[in-house]
Amino acid sequence: MSEAALDYLRMPLDSFLKAVASGEPAPAGGSAAAAVVALAAGLVCKSARLSTQHLPGAAGLAEQAEGLMKGVVPLVREDAAAYAEVLAARREGREMEEALSGAADVPLAIAEAGEEVARIATLLAAEGKPALRGDAQVAALLAGAASQAAALLAGINLRAAGVRDGRLRRVEELAGEKRRRQREREK
Repeated sequence: MSEAALDYLRMPLDSFLKAVASGEPAPAGGSAAAAVVALAAGLVCKSARLSTQHLPGAAGLAEQAEGLMKGVVPLVREDAAAYAEVLAARREGREMEEALSGAADVPLAIAEAGEEVARIATLLAAEGKPALRGDAQVAALLAGAASQAAALLAGINLRAAGVRDGRLRRVEELAGEKRRRQREREK
């Protein structure tokens, strides 16, 4: 896969969606999850910037969300590149464990970012500008779902590689965060 083919960040949205839907191996789930986390972070930025009259520290939350967005955007491309390495190892008959273990790092980073975006969004939904509560709630749902999706992918890769390290424990912790958020919403 050429570097030009991996430049999903410069594609119009409709082209990226077509690439995801194509018969090509990438972009796939991890890239999609990264894009969703980035969109959720954008909604959090908007909600926070427009909540400065309602929530002390909202400007700082906007900066934090913007930093998360900027950090996760490159992961759209990096996830596809990591998966390309797994495919190359398989094609070349190399050991898969190292490639799979390496491919787990990107979705784990996506999951971590998504969890943080969901946390900020949940705060904004509760304490931010009431007119933006829906946007913050959508951001929390999108970021939480994308975090869970990315954690799932990281776990699949780690288990396939036979890795039992702190990353697998973190994947399991992130799954617990989803359950905790669901309990909070039910209150």
